[in-house]
Amino acid sequence: MAEHFIYILECADGTFYTGYTTDLDRRLAVHNTGKGAKYTRNRLPVRRIYSESFPTKREAMQREYAIKQLTRKEKEQLIKGVKA
Repeated sequence: MAEHFIYILECADGTFYTGYTTDLDRRLAVHNTGKGAKYTRNRLPVRRIYSESFPTKREAMQREYAIKQLTRKEKEQLIKGVKA
């Protein structure tokens, strides 16, 4: 049974990108070759600055959606480990 991850990348322009994967290292490599999400293609290189793991795809996708609803400030607090 595969582990499921959500991650936040910091792009070269300082923006954040949030995504889902079952293989963090492979997905980061794909993003950095320019074959990842459209959003990251023109903002290379990217680096992973945050990730969480989940036992099911559903849980991971729900968390990804929740993170995408956060403001930048809230994402920065999440990355720093600040609990709201």
